[in-house]
Amino acid sequence: MSTPQPPLPQAAPAWPADPGTGRSVYTSPIPIVRTTFLHAVSSEWTKIRSLRSTMWTLGVFVLLVVGIGLATGALVANSSSSLNGDSPLPLGFFGLLLGSMCIITLGVLTTASEYGTGMIRTTMTSCPSRGRVLAAKATVFFLLAFVITLVTTAFVAFVQVAMVNGNGAGDPTGGQWVKATVGVSLYVALLGLLSLVIGSIVRHSAGAIATMIGAVLAPLVIALFMMADSLEGVRKALFEYSIPSQLSVFYSNSLTDSGPSGWDPLWIILGVTAVAFAGAWLLLEQRDV
Repeated sequence: MSTPQPPLPQAAPAWPADPGTGRSVYTSPIPIVRTTFLHAVSSEWTKIRSLRSTMWTLGVFVLLVVGIGLATGALVANSSSSLNGDSPLPLGFFGLLLGSMCIITLGVLTTASEYGTGMIRTTMTSCPSRGRVLAAKATVFFLLAFVITLVTTAFVAFVQVAMVNGNGAGDPTGGQWVKATVGVSLYVALLGLLSLVIGSIVRHSAGAIATMIGAVLAPLVIALFMMADSLEGVRKALFEYSIPSQLSVFYSNSLTDSGPSGWDPLWIILGVTAVAFAGAWLLLEQRDV
């Protein structure tokens, strides 16, 4: 006679049962958190500070602005000519003009590089709201570009004023200080933001960088070769509204005697960037990644 076997233990259900249907229902132990714009900003900040291109472009930017600015100040301080009471702040224009190319490059890479590597698919999967992604990129980049430019231009301005103090230089007014530091920093940051938007539209790093550098330099170069009297109006407009000319307005040293003045260049670049941003937003919603 066989010995009765004890009953086998019943396996506990892997998931708790739904009281209504009796079926097992899986409940994730990970809490569900609704993502917000701040989450997208945090993600984009992690990206931009982790890329080597950010360190290289911003490092070269600081090197150009500080190096050329201080070299210009040293040349003026050691020269026999006097500034005749003029403000020394315009001496920082040349370094900032060249350094702005680095901000343009970083702006393009912030968006276009993800299309080149295919990482944009991961970004859009993590945050399906495409407009939120573009707005987060724009916010992080603008704040970074503005702070870096402000610190660098302010440092160069203070050092230049101290260097040429005994060479007939006048004391800059409060308005001149604000325009030569905060004003140019806002302008350069918006120029970089426009580059970011163009990178989102073109989706090709080299093409977008070439487009922006052409937009910065081409109008001025073309105007230099317009010698015909019939083209005088076009030549004058290209001079007045070229980006180098508008940038020089913040140093009270415009390349022309007419055209934008005061804070006009800031409103012009703001309007152009806003229109381009709206176009990039619409294209981003309609295109396939």
